[in-house]
Amino acid sequence: MPTLEVSFTHFMQSHIPSRFLAYEKAYRMDNKSSGRGVRQFMTYLQHRLEKEKEMTKPRLAQNDAKEIQKFYQIFYERNIKDNIYLKKPEEMAKLYQIATVLYEVLKNVVPGSKIEPKTQHYARDVEENKKQYEPYNILPLYAVGIKPTIIEIPEIQAALRAIRTTDNLPSDSEKSVNDILEWLSSIFGFQKGNVANQREHLVLLLANIHRRLKGVEDYEQLGSQTVKHLLDITLKNYVSWCHYLHRTSIIDSNKVPPSADRQQLHLLYIGLYLLIWGEASNIRFMPECLCYIFHNMAKEMLETLFRNVQSVSGGKNQVGEEAFLCDVISPIFDVLLKQEARRNQGGNASHASWRNYDDLNEYFWSDKCFKLGWPMNRKSDFFIHSDESSRHHVGRNQVVKKTKTNFVEVRSFLHLYRSFDRMWIFLILVLQAMIIVAWHGDGSIFGILDEAVIKNISSIFITYAILNFIQVSLDIILSLNAWRSLKPTQIRRCIFKFVVAAFWMVTLSICYLRSVPNPTGFVKFFSTLGGNWRGQILYNYLIAIYLIPNLLAALLFLLPPIRRHMESSNRRIPTLIMWWAQPKLYVGRGMHEDILSLFKYTLFWIVLLISKFAFSFYVEILPLVKPTKLIMKMHVSSYEWHEFFPNMTHNIGVVISIWAPIVMVYFMDTQIWYTIYATIIGGIYGALSHLGEIRTLGMLRSRFKSVPSAFCERLMPVQKKEPKRDHVEDDLLVTRKNIAKFSLVWNEFIFSMRMEDLISNSERDLLLVPYTTSDVPVVQWPLFMLASKIPIALDMASDFRGKEDGDLFQKIIGDDYMRSAVMECYQTLKEILFELIDDDRDKMIIQCICHEIETSIQQRMFLNKFRMSELPSLNDKLVKFLDNLLADNVDDEKYTSQIINVFQDVMEIIIQDVMIYNGHEYVFYFVLNTTLLYGKQQDFY
Repeated sequence: MPTLEVSFTHFMQSHIPSRFLAYEKAYRMDNKSSGRGVRQFMTYLQHRLEKEKEMTKPRLAQNDAKEIQKFYQIFYERNIKDNIYLKKPEEMAKLYQIATVLYEVLKNVVPGSKIEPKTQHYARDVEENKKQYEPYNILPLYAVGIKPTIIEIPEIQAALRAIRTTDNLPSDSEKSVNDILEWLSSIFGFQKGNVANQREHLVLLLANIHRRLKGVEDYEQLGSQTVKHLLDITLKNYVSWCHYLHRTSIIDSNKVPPSADRQQLHLLYIGLYLLIWGEASNIRFMPECLCYIFHNMAKEMLETLFRNVQSVSGGKNQVGEEAFLCDVISPIFDVLLKQEARRNQGGNASHASWRNYDDLNEYFWSDKCFKLGWPMNRKSDFFIHSDESSRHHVGRNQVVKKTKTNFVEVRSFLHLYRSFDRMWIFLILVLQAMIIVAWHGDGSIFGILDEAVIKNISSIFITYAILNFIQVSLDIILSLNAWRSLKPTQIRRCIFKFVVAAFWMVTLSICYLRSVPNPTGFVKFFSTLGGNWRGQILYNYLIAIYLIPNLLAALLFLLPPIRRHMESSNRRIPTLIMWWAQPKLYVGRGMHEDILSLFKYTLFWIVLLISKFAFSFYVEILPLVKPTKLIMKMHVSSYEWHEFFPNMTHNIGVVISIWAPIVMVYFMDTQIWYTIYATIIGGIYGALSHLGEIRTLGMLRSRFKSVPSAFCERLMPVQKKEPKRDHVEDDLLVTRKNIAKFSLVWNEFIFSMRMEDLISNSERDLLLVPYTTSDVPVVQWPLFMLASKIPIALDMASDFRGKEDGDLFQKIIGDDYMRSAVMECYQTLKEILFELIDDDRDKMIIQCICHEIETSIQQRMFLNKFRMSELPSLNDKLVKFLDNLLADNVDDEKYTSQIINVFQDVMEIIIQDVMIYNGHEYVFYFVLNTTLLYGKQQDFY
């Protein structure tokens, strides 16, 4: 609150009723003190009120109404009256807000009959003028007096004119509207703060797009292309949602007459969606729910525009400022807060027993969401959970259950197979094929060309069918809890895939067994099924048919544009084709990389798997084949460890114990090979991309200088060419501009790292780039770039034995960072001394010394007038002086005396030790001349 010259008694007498009102309001809004920090606030306020009430009780009993009115009048007269053009708009906005709150307190404390006419007059004036000082984010749209520069920008003016065109909109004659957003608010009941925010949002979006599309052309008139471009961006998800549900979007509605103003209609669509989004709160995490709300509200808007029909959720007669929040958002939010969040039990309940944002949002991925109606039916299954529906309905057949959709995880280790089924299937099939090749003949890889080997390898398709059947079965079992909410098409898909998988598993097994020569036992029974068909030929035909879906999937994998188009398509035929591959969902469709990235990714895995399988075949599998054959031929009558090696045919127990570790290594070493190849490829890619080249502080310093120019060249928009200047001056100006632009982004990055506690305060100060000012003649770099430059320069100066200034200055200027550090240190110290000293005569002394230093440098007489050997002692005193300034001020008198003593030591060293000529005499004559000039005789010492 602005400072007021009001007595403490006036303040206390007017402030205590305000606190009582605050306590009363806090209790009404949260009488159970369940909000965060509410109990602490109310307890503190209660104790404070009791204490202050005793202090001012005699005066308050008689002067309460008068004192609070007097306080309000003084506040108005000293801060608002006649100060409109003297204070900034943001300051006036705060003052009007304070005045409004004060009058609200006054009305609650003072009876209406006792309010003075003067107070009422001031209150009416505040109420009439406060709209001109409404709070704003970026655009002060209602500023009075001189308009800010940003409002005068042509593209901003064009956007404002576009949204303020409301002549052809039907409106209530009792209340005028200034723009389309206020008109939408009058129809649907949006909050004023939301309307103000989205007004700025819409104007800035239109202005930015208008400038980019227009280039350097005239910005005075907002083009239809600008509005259409923003419409496409804003409602992209809504249009996609309508296509997915095979609904006609409102944008393409045939209810719009041909004579309608399309640009204004598009602006209404954009404004309506922004207003919905701005007031949606956590419902923003349900974007398709927002699409449903927008679809119905836009339909109402069209009926209001072209058929003169009142809004269902609002209207001219009864719409309030919070109608949309109460009628649309609150019921959905209550489902989240009162139903699902309560069932969550603080994260302890099973995830299958409650719905999160995604589960509720998936309700709007189906056209059955339109059964909610508009206004939404509160008795629908979306709003009533299964537990509540069982209490509200009589009879088991009337219970409507609404559970999680599409996915309800059953936690099981079987997910290790189900989630990576393609990897497991591929590894198992290759292992089977390698064992078959190694088992036949001499184990050569070329044995795969043998007909018998090929016939045996073809058995992997039976294994594939069995594994696929297991995968389909797991899909059904592990998603059984979600079947109650699945679409009928999804249920049919699961059942059909199970039947097809079982059919192929049985059919391929029977056909393969028919091709086995001289079958016996169980194999002989299956080989007689199916008549006299030649088993191998039939088996080959079935394999060809069985692999058709896999070949199509491989083809689509190699052609990602076609797969992306088919997944994203909402037409019946592509949807039917993709129906078998995966369930149709609204999100995650068409997310595929380009062909080049896919080629590199595929090549990487091909090389990796070739290496892995070659190693596994020649090192793990092939060396075990011959020992395994020998063990299987050996006859062992009894085992000493019969518990581990039971008496089985062909010593299978021993074979299993030998092969088990090899099989485990075979399934696990893929990760090892991936690590090796990822390291090699990553190292090559990093070397080509120059990653990790900056490894030391010296390397960072050498490259940091070029970062601002690279930032402005690559990331900043191209500016119009400026008139040519002097080459040296132009380079310095460009460098300063580049650093100024870069420092804004760099410092925000450093501040964000500090906010996330990744760096400390001291590290933050070292990394921040100072904002360049014209007072310092050099480029200001961050402190970590200038580290140790001042001590090195001091050592160079104190050890210098030459007599020419140019030699010393050349050493310092040779290092750009050292030159910047010395100049910035000198200017900073000079400003600190001038700010600390109050006496004008002392300031003249400092100014005289600085003038002597700068003059001697220009005249190349610096070494002749100053001793460089005394600079280290001066540096020590200055360090002590700055430490005292930064120390905590515990005792004011002691703190001041310490600073004065050290400052006197600094001046003594400069005048007596550093200056070669008699510094005291020089300063004495300077001060004497100054005092005589002003006609005063004062002793300097």
